[in-house]
Amino acid sequence: MNKITAHAVNLRTLLNNKYTVQYYQREYNWGTKQIEELIEDLTNEFFEFYKEGDRQIDVRNYGNYFLGPIILTNDNAIIDGQQRLSSLTLLLIYLNNLQKQQANLPKVNIDNYIYSEMYGQKTFCINVPEREECLASLFETDDYDIANEQSESVRNLYNRYKDIERIFPDELKGDPLPVFIEWLIDNVSLVQIRTDSEQDAHKVFVTMNDRGLRLTPTEMLKGYLLSMIDDNTIRNKANDLWKSKVVQLKDMEKDGDADFIKNWLRAQYAQTIREGKKDAENKDFDNIGTTFHKWVQENRSIIGLNSSIDFENFILKRFNMYSDIYIRLKDYSRNFNKEYEYVFYNADRGFTLQYQIILSAIRSDDTRDIIDKKIKMVSCFVDQFISIRVFNFKTVDYSSIRYTVFNITKMIRNKDISELAEILKHYINGMDLTLEGIDGFYLNQFTKRYMLHILARMTHYIEEQSGINSNFADYVNREQKNPYDIEHIWADDYTQGNHQQDFSTEEEFKQFRNRFGGLLILPKDKNRSLQDMEYSKKVIKYDSENLLARTLNKNCYSNNPLFLRFMNEAQLPFKPYEQFDKKALIERQSLYKEICKKIWDVNKIDLLANS
Repeated sequence: MNKITAHAVNLRTLLNNKYTVQYYQREYNWGTKQIEELIEDLTNEFFEFYKEGDRQIDVRNYGNYFLGPIILTNDNAIIDGQQRLSSLTLLLIYLNNLQKQQANLPKVNIDNYIYSEMYGQKTFCINVPEREECLASLFETDDYDIANEQSESVRNLYNRYKDIERIFPDELKGDPLPVFIEWLIDNVSLVQIRTDSEQDAHKVFVTMNDRGLRLTPTEMLKGYLLSMIDDNTIRNKANDLWKSKVVQLKDMEKDGDADFIKNWLRAQYAQTIREGKKDAENKDFDNIGTTFHKWVQENRSIIGLNSSIDFENFILKRFNMYSDIYIRLKDYSRNFNKEYEYVFYNADRGFTLQYQIILSAIRSDDTRDIIDKKIKMVSCFVDQFISIRVFNFKTVDYSSIRYTVFNITKMIRNKDISELAEILKHYINGMDLTLEGIDGFYLNQFTKRYMLHILARMTHYIEEQSGINSNFADYVNREQKNPYDIEHIWADDYTQGNHQQDFSTEEEFKQFRNRFGGLLILPKDKNRSLQDMEYSKKVIKYDSENLLARTLNKNCYSNNPLFLRFMNEAQLPFKPYEQFDKKALIERQSLYKEICKKIWDVNKIDLLANS
């Protein structure tokens, strides 16, 4: 092997180059979980140093963060590390777009770390031609049409960018933003390992990954638990069960075993959580997230692990039972099941904390019937909790509500059905926020990640109540050939209709156009074909679309007995509009609020408890 060099480089240096990826390893395959972990790790580390009022220059006194090694040849071929570099490029593109929306903040010029340009063509940090159109579109427009995209890597890049949009914490979008960007490019480093040849680079890769493999926290926890069981036969039985469940969890997702154990231990046993201030000490919640195998050993008495039989039951009963429930929850989150619909709704909005909350309510001696009720009740509560916050422009990002969620977890831990129902309803009714916030709800940078979901829920609800075969999952599936998009009832044209009479300025019109009551969902091709059309022509086209769109057309109120019966019984003020002016939009917003009150009714928790 020839000479090998290794040294730490920050992103400012690392991304100021262009890299190639060999044809046999070109797929970008990071999932949502990896992006979530990257954003969480970076933001948590940043807030270790950031103080309110800090400026960009203060970053020189901040600490550094290490993101792992990257293996390169001297001609910049990446042998290991393209997943991280690709993801960091996506993050920088997002941060650049975010800066465009924050004109009042100092701008950090990061274009050179995203792309270089020659002859009018952008070349990105990782130079793979099939990715360039997607990355350029994300950079320039914050979006990309993947409807007919065949490349797995490009589809993954787009979806992970949308994950970053959803996950990136709101508290970093204001004054801390330029400081965070400076810290990211100057203080976040990787160890760059360079070799003279690709062959040598592969040898380094194999040596780093195949020799002296360390046990995972799951394996170390298993080893500890089994070592405390006296009977050889029972120990072997527990070992077989553990291995079987771990296989199922890993088949479900790469780190499914560790994710389950973290959620389970936090749900059932964690009593404390780290304070949100610099130099605060890690507590139960945090230690379970990093070294749960050590936490179990150090807290065995709290868990109730005092004798051999306790350890037997911990694996054969509790681990067995809660892992089965977790596997069910993951299935419900991916495949729409009407009986457990709220788990799917919460997952569609990326709320991964629901698993912890649901598991906390379930006792180890609950029957299957009780477990099922608790899953339905708690997931319904989570759905209402998320929706109320979103309608009032309050974030549900992990870093912002982890303390709230932890307190809810402890509050409902191991409660029986009747007490659980009262606690959940009391919490919703006691929130400072209510669904009345819908009066001022509109489409903006924050709400756009939730708006399609909300409009799809409303569409699905009124169709289902009107006897129409409706599939919510189809409305929110971004992977299908012709996905649904948000439709503005008003075209973006101030000169159409009565807009100049209703609004004194074009800016006022544009703001009003984004209000909740002026939105629908339509298939993407229909949305594009109608976007410049005036309302009197659009409303004719709406008559052949989903029911929420059809209700604008007078034909919806003829020969439609099931819808009319639902409308009257629910006392919802649907009406058709030949002209859709400012007054009509305000009326439609009130209608939407009443529909939402039906969908997110706190009394549904009682109905589920008594079902």
